[in-house]
Amino acid sequence: MMFLDFEKPIAELRTRVAELRDTADSGSLDIEAEVGKLEAKADKMLRDTYAKLTPWQKTQVARHPQRPHLKDYIAGFVDDFMPLAGDRAFADDQAIIGGLGRIGGRRVMVIGHEKGDDTATRLKHNFGMAKPEGYRKAIRLMELADRFGIPVVTLVDTSGAFPGVQAEERGQAEAIARSTEACLALGVPIVSAVVGEGGSGGAIALAAANRVLMFEHAVYSVISPEGCASILWRTAEKAADAADAMKITAQDLEKLGVVDRIVAEPMGGAHRDAQAAVAALGKALGEELDALANLPAQDVRRLRRDKFLSIG
Repeated sequence: MMFLDFEKPIAELRTRVAELRDTADSGSLDIEAEVGKLEAKADKMLRDTYAKLTPWQKTQVARHPQRPHLKDYIAGFVDDFMPLAGDRAFADDQAIIGGLGRIGGRRVMVIGHEKGDDTATRLKHNFGMAKPEGYRKAIRLMELADRFGIPVVTLVDTSGAFPGVQAEERGQAEAIARSTEACLALGVPIVSAVVGEGGSGGAIALAAANRVLMFEHAVYSVISPEGCASILWRTAEKAADAADAMKITAQDLEKLGVVDRIVAEPMGGAHRDAQAAVAALGKALGEELDALANLPAQDVRRLRRDKFLSIG
């Protein structure tokens, strides 16, 4: 388990427990009572720490490399997944993955960001930062789902759209705008979940939905805390102050009406029990899809329009 900076005291206790267990394994010492006390202390410290995380600490948890990724969610609760590739114009962007499947027996189109979980896959998926062809692929899949009356589920986990020169040359801003427009125009329900980072236009391009869910320790913002700090204070070292001011946590965004539902994470974050986190999200998505089922297209669009016009 990789520990974050603010988890250092917990890491030290866990290390002590491991050392005591090694000592017991190498001899006849009976240290179960001491180990039990240390584990109970570590568990309490973990609970207390995660009960009062700052926005900046939540940002670090949201970025934890061991959090579940799109492929884990698809494997966990999407049955019969059939990936669909390419934007039919330029390329297949691996930062956004999409395809047909079933959630709880209901046909859905699943689209989401994939960051990758090791060096090779992170490079393959460009760390979840999509290029214009990624958003155009998302548009194609959303329109396909709309044509056949299939609800859309999107999973958001990106620090933002790819900012490279080539992406700008191929119309990054236009692609993001059209993807957002495609979400808003759908006659079928669309349910989105911010499962890690929801960064800037790269996130809203997939999250202009009827229902927006957010994991307990995910973050959702118009710019990263580091980017905001660099603009306001000319230094990224003020990122923690920026995170406090920006209202980027699930709890703040639910109060503002940006997020409709918070999905609880296992104690200590989704990275500590990925299977439980995946199951919790799958259950929540199934409930939201059921609640939106059988609505006429005009009602689906009206509800989505009213939701976004009421924000603020």
